[in-house]
Amino acid sequence: MAALWERLCLRRNKIIEEAAMTGEFKKWPESSWTSDAIQWKKTDKIAAGVDIGTTSSQAAVFVDGQLFGYASIRTGSDFRGAADAVIQKALGSSGMAVKDIGAVVATGFGDKNVTYATQSRSEILCIAKGARYLFGPSVTTVVDMGGQTTKAIRLYEWDRVRDFKISDKCATGMGRHIEVAAEILRTPLTEMGEKSLDVAFDPEPVSTTCYNFAYPEAAGLFRQGYKEDTYKENDVLAAYLFTVAWRILGTVGKLAPLDVGDMTVEKELGLTGGLAKNKGITRRVERELNMTALTSAYDPQLAGAIGAALFA
Repeated sequence: MAALWERLCLRRNKIIEEAAMTGEFKKWPESSWTSDAIQWKKTDKIAAGVDIGTTSSQAAVFVDGQLFGYASIRTGSDFRGAADAVIQKALGSSGMAVKDIGAVVATGFGDKNVTYATQSRSEILCIAKGARYLFGPSVTTVVDMGGQTTKAIRLYEWDRVRDFKISDKCATGMGRHIEVAAEILRTPLTEMGEKSLDVAFDPEPVSTTCYNFAYPEAAGLFRQGYKEDTYKENDVLAAYLFTVAWRILGTVGKLAPLDVGDMTVEKELGLTGGLAKNKGITRRVERELNMTALTSAYDPQLAGAIGAALFA
């Protein structure tokens, strides 16, 4: 078993090094948009929100309450550089500069690196407020699935946070873990979800305790005789993403009950964060919770930045 572990770890490291050179598997495409219709120079209020996460960063700019621009980029190792780059991408070629923005609210893991921010706000509050913007007033359960943690949030009907829980243990099953899986399995991140749904049934999930347990177990599924059933690529992906769904469900399950006194909370679900773009995860979360995830015209990763901007 020790020899197998060493071989798996060596192979894992080699694959990660090769994939890192091309970056072809682990990335969601970066995105940005800036309005060419809003005349920002003739406005009363310009506000922005910047969300610096461990794996990606977002910025949203509002002009008189209207969304003017947004951007989502990879954070990388330079948090301060990401904070400067993401706001510039959101401003695009509009001619607006950071100095023209009246108030900037920073949030996220790296909020202290937003040197041009006028204040900072809790991720929980910003995600909740952003989710209401993305999905509308009916959403009362928000699950943010990020690079390192899951945040489950329950809202009152009147736009206040009622309860929240954050995942514990290590980052197993979170966004960074999925990126590593994409590299190891040589499957683009954008294709993992669809492939994992193309199976006869969901296999048993792999370990949710630690990445160092989950990887060799997932890799072992390819070996003949490891289990009675023969696993193909889609089966391994299904086992891996089912693990993520279970980890998320565990966090959601810690929230206060839906029904309190005479108030019945609507069962609509708002999913935010990078993993919300992975159908292999979202479909399984919906199925297990018996809830319907609401849709939005905007990237679910923008929730934190939009909420921050709305606080500005």
